[in-house]
Amino acid sequence: MRTNACTLRVLRRGSKDSRPSGRGIQMLFLVKHDVRHEEMKPKDFITILQRKVAVTAVGPSALRGQGAGVLGATQDFLARLSLARLPKSNAKRFRFWLDRQTEALLDVLPVENRPWGAARKAINLFLRDALYNQYLCSHFQLQSVEPWLEVPLDSAVARGLKSHGERGGLPQWPGLKNLRSDVSDRFQDFATQHAKQKDVARVHLDMYLWLENR
Repeated sequence: MRTNACTLRVLRRGSKDSRPSGRGIQMLFLVKHDVRHEEMKPKDFITILQRKVAVTAVGPSALRGQGAGVLGATQDFLARLSLARLPKSNAKRFRFWLDRQTEALLDVLPVENRPWGAARKAINLFLRDALYNQYLCSHFQLQSVEPWLEVPLDSAVARGLKSHGERGGLPQWPGLKNLRSDVSDRFQDFATQHAKQKDVARVHLDMYLWLENR
């Protein structure tokens, strides 16, 4: 049996010769069953799951009005995005990776206006939902980059952030098609500070803002 942290905790609860009994035996059985279940997954399970998350995270409403073919091209890009190469050492390297992926997505979109805001929102939506997915998060160790993930920006999130800031503290929302990196950074910086008040990472803020504005 392959051991893991959970298995080791169960063994320590057993007798001196490491043979669990009672509740320990029941927990050990559950650990064995769970590990075997993981081993029985097909080799393409993570690939298929990533495509599913790409499609559900970025639906038609997320990229409404961005142009014909943008949604499908975006979903295909995210389904193939190499999460295994996602930098986990520091925030600067992660930001460089995020900027590069945003430009790479723009390169494959079948429109000429290169909607930076739409591309960035799509990637951020996908990364957030991948983080929320148990299997993808565990497989790619996405919890390591949780503090650096951006809150997906759109008009609703921007309006919610502005409602928590001082008058004039944030720029006017330019619309997703016209959003650029410098304006996005100002909203993200404010989101970081606002998230600290709630003791969460900023990537989770749209959940709070959505509930506030129902």
